[in-house]
Amino acid sequence: MEINNVQKLTDYKFLNLFSVDYKDRKHCDKQWIFASRSKGLNPLDKNYINPDAVIIIPFHVKEKKLIVINEFRVALGGYHYGFPAGLVDKGESIETAGKRELYEETGLSVTKILKKSPAVFSSSGMTDESVSLLFVECDGKPTNRFNEASEDIEVIMLSQKNAADLLCDSKIKFDVKSWIILNIFSSHGII
Repeated sequence: MEINNVQKLTDYKFLNLFSVDYKDRKHCDKQWIFASRSKGLNPLDKNYINPDAVIIIPFHVKEKKLIVINEFRVALGGYHYGFPAGLVDKGESIETAGKRELYEETGLSVTKILKKSPAVFSSSGMTDESVSLLFVECDGKPTNRFNEASEDIEVIMLSQKNAADLLCDSKIKFDVKSWIILNIFSSHGII
């Protein structure tokens, strides 16, 4: 595989489209279009060590429940279940971004960081967006009063049984990472 040309098709603040001309393994000319959070002219030059965003998997220790959110997503035309998440600001650590986003989206505070993933990719056929999963313990009372006007978020505390029941509802839309984590939590009671 050989990449010959990268062209930026849009110029937006948070997300752009790029067209890539390349040769496949049989040396045939091909073209691919993908979305990227890159502001540069060639996102393929970017450092994939630092993720674009953080996804926080919070466990409320006092309540002994996993925190999920039901959030309106424009691309889905409705609500989906997921975890609090947000972009990592330039120069910001994953941990700092995770603490900020958890508070802004749920009103909860991180009390302990349990585990952090490296940058991972969830839909590499459509985007080069990378995220880091931040598993945390948290405390506080859930609220959405710190949400931005563009956010419509319901904070939900789930027991192991609640998580299992949620997974059985075929009408619910799930973020892929959230479905996997909820499935593990519903089976084993741990994150």
